[in-house]
Amino acid sequence: MKKTIVALLLVFVAASCSDKKQENEMNPIAKKVPFVWENANIYFLLTDRFLNGDTSNDVNFDRTGKAAKLRGFKGGDIIGITKKIEEGYFTDLGINAIWMTPIVEQIHGAVDEGTGLSFGFHGYWTKDWTALDPNFGTKADLKLLVETAHKHNIRIVLDGVINHTGPVTEIDPVWPSDWVRTDVQCTYKDYESTVMCTLVKNLPDIKTESNKNVEIPEALAKKWKAEGRYEQEIKELDDFFARTGYPKAPRFYIMKWLTDYITEFGIDGYRADTVKHTEESIWGEFKNECNYAFAQWKENNPDKVLDDNPFYMVGEVYNYGISGGQLYDFGDKKVNYFENGFNSLINFEFKWNAAQNNYEELFSRYDTILNNQLKGFGVLNYISSHDDGSPFDKERTKPFESATKLLLCPGAVQMYYGDESARQLMVDGANGDANLRSLMNWEEIATNTKTQEILTHWQKLGKFRSNHPSIGAGIHKMLSESPYVFQRTYLKESFIDKVVIGLDLNEGKKELNINGIFEEGTILNDAYSGIETQVKDGVVTIETPYSVVLLEIKN
Repeated sequence: MKKTIVALLLVFVAASCSDKKQENEMNPIAKKVPFVWENANIYFLLTDRFLNGDTSNDVNFDRTGKAAKLRGFKGGDIIGITKKIEEGYFTDLGINAIWMTPIVEQIHGAVDEGTGLSFGFHGYWTKDWTALDPNFGTKADLKLLVETAHKHNIRIVLDGVINHTGPVTEIDPVWPSDWVRTDVQCTYKDYESTVMCTLVKNLPDIKTESNKNVEIPEALAKKWKAEGRYEQEIKELDDFFARTGYPKAPRFYIMKWLTDYITEFGIDGYRADTVKHTEESIWGEFKNECNYAFAQWKENNPDKVLDDNPFYMVGEVYNYGISGGQLYDFGDKKVNYFENGFNSLINFEFKWNAAQNNYEELFSRYDTILNNQLKGFGVLNYISSHDDGSPFDKERTKPFESATKLLLCPGAVQMYYGDESARQLMVDGANGDANLRSLMNWEEIATNTKTQEILTHWQKLGKFRSNHPSIGAGIHKMLSESPYVFQRTYLKESFIDKVVIGLDLNEGKKELNINGIFEEGTILNDAYSGIETQVKDGVVTIETPYSVVLLEIKN
């Protein structure tokens, strides 16, 4: 590391109430440490770029045209994700939720971008919400993924798109005019020019504001009939509209199709795409249907329920930042998306805060906002993503600092695939966001010593963070400026979690006054080195060959 980053984490976890303890003993899935979404370690991956688990599904619908660099399908699939869960890759990182890009069936054709074709490998160009794209896998694959993830105490978050269909191509017709608009492109000058328009040219915008009854598009009905499932799909739609009383408007069809994945597979959450490009009220409607579907799944699968957390929904309100509190400002209108179904919003501001602030400035700022303006809600912090061309560390020169600031900051974490292994974000021959979507660097992880050191750092901080909700969801308090030491505390019912962290300590022998947080004589274990130490005269002394020390009460 160019800069010594030393974290001293001292943890005390009180036992949960006896009823919860008994529940955990009866249910092997239940965790002793309660999972809270405000402290979640969410691993975000492009399904097509993570791992190719089944080469037999790599080409479908004659998608054989020459794609521009990193604009075509590369073979990643649901089976590949499941394999890595089974291998313990995510568990070793402390991951407790996986968010995948959309896996529904994509347009069969491609868009010509001048330098080559662009296919729907990313999942945001929907053709049929009711089917999985065979490039990603089958519904049997998804069922196994969710079951495998839950057995490893990992939740599954799917990516939901309600705002638009896929582009129009020679073989992918435009949806009917009572479903979509194609004639007005967004200028983003105000609320209306952000919502009532297409994001870009040739991306038909669903008329989410409409309450007009519409019929299933002819092309979709024809597709269902050819697949032998038209009658079943129509019956389910009739049942849905009869139960809800909603008009047969475009948005409600899509909500029905998306919530089916909850009812059938028991997914735990949705990341909502392009949130600010739709009327905010539809997300409250969507959340209500998600809650209903989640309750139905839990009732039908009581032996598979992980915990009593409600259904999770995090929104992509592009350019939302934590400094805005609960509001997003369009210029002519301020909108509170937290009041419209969202537990959390992706925090586009974190990368800037991490670059401009030292540890205390960063941590105390986030603590103040999360425990005041955003109390009861959360943010999802990130350092890189699939469509942010200005990440925290674009050249991957600060992978250790990236981990420390992201994983120790208050708030939930979005770990974008390859953050933990310094996967390259600049690729020769790639243009725009394609640079951010390179293949997962498994070979470097297996063979490169430096990459392995980076991964180990992320693993140890990630696992420690996932075990202690006080880090992301607790209350922050600085104990000492030099050396820099702070405390986090979390209390929920009878569960207590206390964490003391020290950063930028000297290598070698380290001494910290823990201010009476732990009783005299308490034995602490360093999770980083495996070395034990003991509290003597209110001080912790430990000498390790590493620049990071993670201490916890020895079990």
